[in-house]
Amino acid sequence: SKEQFVFDLESDGQASLRCVLRLDPLESAVVSDRRKEVSVMNRMKEVMPVPPVLWVDYSGEYLGRPALINGFIGGVTKPATDSGNVSGLGTLIPEAYREPLSVQFLDYLAAMHAVDPSFDTEVFQVPDADEYQAARWQVNWWSSVWRDDAIEGSPLMGLAERWLRDNLPKSRDLVVVHADYRTGNYLFDDASKQFTAVLDWELAHIGDYHEDLGWIICHKGVTADGQVMASGLMTPDELCQRYTELTGRVVDQDTLFFYRLLSVYKCVAICLATSAQTAGRQHSHQDILLSWLTAGGHAFSAELLSLLTVSYTHLRAHET
Repeated sequence: SKEQFVFDLESDGQASLRCVLRLDPLESAVVSDRRKEVSVMNRMKEVMPVPPVLWVDYSGEYLGRPALINGFIGGVTKPATDSGNVSGLGTLIPEAYREPLSVQFLDYLAAMHAVDPSFDTEVFQVPDADEYQAARWQVNWWSSVWRDDAIEGSPLMGLAERWLRDNLPKSRDLVVVHADYRTGNYLFDDASKQFTAVLDWELAHIGDYHEDLGWIICHKGVTADGQVMASGLMTPDELCQRYTELTGRVVDQDTLFFYRLLSVYKCVAICLATSAQTAGRQHSHQDILLSWLTAGGHAFSAELLSLLTVSYTHLRAHET
């Protein structure tokens, strides 16, 4: 969602340094804050591989728009032989890569969730006024995104918002949520299968650990025999079991279902609302990609309908 430029920084008497400039476009598929991104990256570099932050222009004073310069980190987001979709959508990691990548994927997720969420209260608000605040804040944010950017109304999105507000889960164990932790947002060395960096921290916030799990499941790959693989790596059940083993946190299935549905709701808002608006106004260098995402939003709408159907069918069966 950012304009990215790779360049070599030359300084007298020093070795050349390869860097990446990440510059905000006129409009983006998601709205985010560079202060939060820099703060969380500087904290997380202590527990996982994160691109080093070299320089930041918070307000656009120097480059006209907010910008961030990181050190360049080598790696790939998918095996060189894989021709899967962009942005990690629908990516199925080849079987030979799944276990070594899954181990690191879960280890770093556990490490991130072990960080004290109050590490920077000047930048990150902690939703601890009541047990429902973490979930409520996310519903408030993404429903506002939908209402602000939607080109046309959707009864399905209205029904989904009502369901989300009626089924807010309690959150007692708050963590640093990456909010976009999935295949496509980590780099690894193709030969050794070792992680080199975890990317895209712009949506990080303090919230419920189920939120990251729901997002990982939302971004799935499907095997030839129809088995769903969370983030293209492992089954949803395996993800939850191994997460519990690593962290000691129990995965509540009702709370997980809420965040799975919220994740799909977010994808519809990003694809059918913000991406469509941005592409239509030609305010991004990624107009073609954003137009493609707009079309993909209809697939997420179908999944949202499926999840709501499951919920209401279960409710009717329970009432009967």
